[in-house]
Amino acid sequence: MKVIIIRYSEIHLKGNNREFFESALVSNIKTVLRDFQYEFSRSNARYVIRNFDETRLEDMIDAIKNVFGVHSLSVAEEVPSDLKFISAAAVNIAPVSGTFKVNTNRADKRFPMTSMQVSAEVGGDILQAHPDLKVDLYEPDNVVSVDIRENGKTFVYADTIKAVNGMPVGTGGKGVVMLSGGIDSPVAAYMMAKRGMTLRAIHFHSFPYTSMQAKQKVLDLARIVKKYALHLTVDVVRFTEIQTAIHEKCPEEYMITIMRRFMMRIAERIARMHGAGAVITGESLGQVASQTLESITSTNSVATIPVFRPLIGFDKDEIIEIAQKIGTFETSILPYEDCCTIFLPKRPVTKPRIENVLKVESALNVSALIDEALANVETITV
Repeated sequence: MKVIIIRYSEIHLKGNNREFFESALVSNIKTVLRDFQYEFSRSNARYVIRNFDETRLEDMIDAIKNVFGVHSLSVAEEVPSDLKFISAAAVNIAPVSGTFKVNTNRADKRFPMTSMQVSAEVGGDILQAHPDLKVDLYEPDNVVSVDIRENGKTFVYADTIKAVNGMPVGTGGKGVVMLSGGIDSPVAAYMMAKRGMTLRAIHFHSFPYTSMQAKQKVLDLARIVKKYALHLTVDVVRFTEIQTAIHEKCPEEYMITIMRRFMMRIAERIARMHGAGAVITGESLGQVASQTLESITSTNSVATIPVFRPLIGFDKDEIIEIAQKIGTFETSILPYEDCCTIFLPKRPVTKPRIENVLKVESALNVSALIDEALANVETITV
């Protein structure tokens, strides 16, 4: 019988609350497999999927390998723990040329042969069936794995598919991520979902200065992020009036600084409304004027909950590499501007002093502008 073996790693480190993390992982796996028919069971530190439609195998693998908490998976043949059945399965999946070795894990210590004996016997049968093969115990081209379990069954497989690892979504609290149309913020969302955080997204939209295509671009990015985050709601905040007020009443060079402080206040208000304990941004230290230490300090000063910046030490090439891996890059570089590109100053202040920021900001009715923005939030479930 063909089965899918699912493994986890970091959950092994958990103590008395390990069951909490395992239950979340199982629930998330079942969520991504909701459109498939299958049987699911646990086998020590792994899960096994049986009786599925093999014509949909690749779709199932693609869904499972993107679930945070899954370390790796393999498509295996499940056979009785009898050497003749084990060898037959191994011969069937072995390569016909190149080099190979057999790895045996004998979880069932009642099995009458040692792991080395099983590997030697199975390897000999493979060589007899495929004479063009050669054994290489140190750097083989291929590995045939034999996993003898305690229930009288054995898994035989040739490939281990790497998954995203991390911690199951739902085990790391709730956070609100500022999702722009750029490269960085979707990657930041991915990084925090990977640590088990349940996400809600906020997008600041300045229609008519920013187009409806810009808004749609963000929703498209949210759909890609949802592949990993499992559930995602986007709160679209109308930011036009705030930006206009800043443009009219504040010195040009402070516009980005004041704008980021408004965004942080609104993000925190929305976070508290929905029981989230942190705000997440895609900032990287020194990447732009609003991401210097002084600018970040100015933004942080209005926050009373933690602000997570998972990309703070990444350079742009590293961020792009992750964006390409998770599938957001091509959408992020579409030429639709977001609100952060509107009214850009020619020479933004890079080291704002907090006393100067407060003086500039005093020209605005901060509370009224925030209340108006929050009264007109459009909530979209992706």
